Amino acid sequence: MQIKEKWARHSELHHGQRMGWLRAATLGANDGLISTSSLIVGVASAGPSKTAILLAAVAGLVAGALSMAAGEYISVSSQADTENADLSREKDELDKMPEAEKAELSGIYIKRGLSKELALQVAEQLMAHDALGAHARDELGINETTRAKPIQAALASAGSFSVGASPPALLALLLPTGYLTFGIVLVTLVLLGLLGATAAKFGGASITKGAMRVVFWGAAAMVFTSLIGRLFGAII
Repeated sequence: MQIKEKWARHSELHHGQRMGWLRAATLGANDGLISTSSLIVGVASAGPSKTAILLAAVAGLVAGALSMAAGEYISVSSQADTENADLSREKDELDKMPEAEKAELSGIYIKRGLSKELALQVAEQLMAHDALGAHARDELGINETTRAKPIQAALASAGSFSVGASPPALLALLLPTGYLTFGIVLVTLVLLGLLGATAAKFGGASITKGAMRVVFWGAAAMVFTSLIGRLFGAII
């Protein structure tokens, strides 16, 4: 009981454990916010009607969310296919040559610092409990926490993109045309700063650097799309 209590008190959440969901959520939200804001600013700079600007905002939100979902699903599905192929091959090897696989697993533990005798004992016990799981985790680097989940990844990416794209889309609906560009730029830069700072805090990095680099690239994207919008607006 005392050992369990001590372990529970010592158990920590390391920054690396957050990297998977943190990366996906930050990437999706930043992409949604920057791309939609830049699209609206670029279209608004060309001088079209409020209806055209709002249509561009909604189209950018929907297309971006679906694109993120499709891209993430395809990418993670490829990873899942690779993992399944490796697990299938490993299962076949365990069925055909269990002793060789046990030696391979014990060799991994020897490289990590265990004595030959202890490494063999650990390999035997782990394989008796769950041979495929032991090899998946220690030989292939696959475990349930990091397993590829295509549908979950697609939904998370689409959701985070939509969350990021919603503020500029709502501003396109609510703000008068004369204040639209200024309002979207201001709100976008503030939100990007908050997103960058939050991601940096959870990742254990510098909050100031995390905020500034996101704000810089967001501002650059809106400046370029605004210039393009003005250029094409003048030509048309």
